[in-house]
Amino acid sequence: MQIQGSTVLLTGASGGIGHAIARALSAEGARLMLTGRRTEVLAGLASETRADVLPSDLSDRSALALLIAAAANVDIVVANAGLPGSGGLLDFDQDEIDRCLEVNLRAPIALCRALAPAMVQRGRGHFTFISSLSGIAASPGSSIYSSTKFGLRGFAHGARQDLHGTGVGVSVVLPGFISDAGMFAESGTELPKGIRTSTPEDVASAVVKTIVRDRAEIVVAPPEMHASALLGTVAPGLAAAISRRLPTGRISEDMALGQRDKR
Repeated sequence: MQIQGSTVLLTGASGGIGHAIARALSAEGARLMLTGRRTEVLAGLASETRADVLPSDLSDRSALALLIAAAANVDIVVANAGLPGSGGLLDFDQDEIDRCLEVNLRAPIALCRALAPAMVQRGRGHFTFISSLSGIAASPGSSIYSSTKFGLRGFAHGARQDLHGTGVGVSVVLPGFISDAGMFAESGTELPKGIRTSTPEDVASAVVKTIVRDRAEIVVAPPEMHASALLGTVAPGLAAAISRRLPTGRISEDMALGQRDKR
């Protein structure tokens, strides 16, 4: 699908990865509608990319309904908004779990269900969902986050099948550890030597590629991380045993501490 001249709704635009995606889409000639909770951050990005701003808290269903109404005629949706979910299951209270499910899973599904019919009628459109490597394989301290990202990946592939032949594409992007911006970087967690990261610009490039080439799925991670995640799908018991011997638990604990106030 051609991005130039298309209207794009980007959720989670106030974060660093959202900034990179917005700049990449703007460079491709998109007309941007940016949404997020931090209006003061969105204002600067909107000025830079000549975008419209639609402040919204996706954990609030009434706010989501208003956003859907305002974005009724968009051509492309990039569902990037997400809440952190690192930490053991017993560390979460039910309100924190519900909020994570609302933002990471329910809101993207609701956006697709509500906005797809108009795209189908026009015969063109695209949805790109930002999942995670945690949507391929789980690790210690990821039960809540992985539940949302597995669900989002599954929804994207199912919706792609449902909308096949309508002119509306559906894709999913699965980032690993991202440097300089996003939940991992903001948590202040240090990775052991040898574990490599990707950049926000890598994620943005993948988003553009999913739209232009209608790619079903793109992983944004070094090959060794991708291979490790794939092992979790082929041999989950073995992968879990290996994971428990690696410093993944410590990484998750550090991320949980750094993200606790953002749940």
